[in-house]
Amino acid sequence: MSPDPVHGPGSRPPKILVFSTNAISDMSIDLAGSSHMDYSPTVRVIAVPCSGGINPSWIVHAVESGFDGVFVAADGGECSYLSDCTARTARIVERSQEMLKQHHSDARRVKMAALCSVCSEAFVGHMKQFGKELVEVPAVAAGA
Repeated sequence: MSPDPVHGPGSRPPKILVFSTNAISDMSIDLAGSSHMDYSPTVRVIAVPCSGGINPSWIVHAVESGFDGVFVAADGGECSYLSDCTARTARIVERSQEMLKQHHSDARRVKMAALCSVCSEAFVGHMKQFGKELVEVPAVAAGA
């Protein structure tokens, strides 16, 4: 792993949980890894069939369990399950952001973007940018 200019000595990169879809976005993430593209080792991926099926409470739970941010890698218009997948996923993300605010956490901890099956460079870019953004987000209050 190359040095990360965003984080000072002794600090760690933000922990990011990624919800990825089996049919589309998971392939781009696998391609990023197999191509040895550089992104934080603190990124963790959970594959789901469709991003429209993510429960907003899962996102809140991830933040409350120690993840600094949650990234939803949606299929966009290529979803095999739902014709309105992008709109549904956007509503899920908005609901999770509202829930985070109710739990005294920053809504910027959740981000969504559509990833195609060969968009490995876009995935790496999203992870680096989201990591930089998360450094600016206030820490989750203890007991929140």
